[in-house]
Amino acid sequence: MNFAAAGTVFQRTRHPRREQYPTRHLPYQARQTYGLPLHHHSVANAEEVIQKANYDSDLKFYTDGKYVKMAGNTLWNGCLIALDAVLAVRNGKGRPSIEKYKEAAGKRDRKLLAAIVAGYNTMHLSMGYDGNVDRNVCNAGFDNANAIIDRCAKLFPAPVCA
Repeated sequence: MNFAAAGTVFQRTRHPRREQYPTRHLPYQARQTYGLPLHHHSVANAEEVIQKANYDSDLKFYTDGKYVKMAGNTLWNGCLIALDAVLAVRNGKGRPSIEKYKEAAGKRDRKLLAAIVAGYNTMHLSMGYDGNVDRNVCNAGFDNANAIIDRCAKLFPAPVCA
């Protein structure tokens, strides 16, 4: 049977869970070719983590900054997965800096650039490094993550850049 004619893509799977996320286990170059499913799993995981931070309604703060840091890093990593699927910034060795993401987003989409700048400051710096326990900051981090992932979903698939 010709899979291409039938409109399906043949994917080699060995584990039933891999069918849900078929490209997660591929090397980076293959992920860039096939693309990643843009989903909100990292946001859901961060919501589970932030529940452990124990919100104090009298003070309007979370009581444990460790879980706020974990949630902020989870959100930012999910955003980086979505950005890597849309922007071609991983050229050469090492990790790309935030400046490479800003430059690539500025060339591709200004709204995505604004979301990256706001998300980096909120999720990565305020939540991830500082562990800011203010609930308004944490809610802004979740809103920024959803904005980045949704914007990347609109721009997907990414053009192949050399």
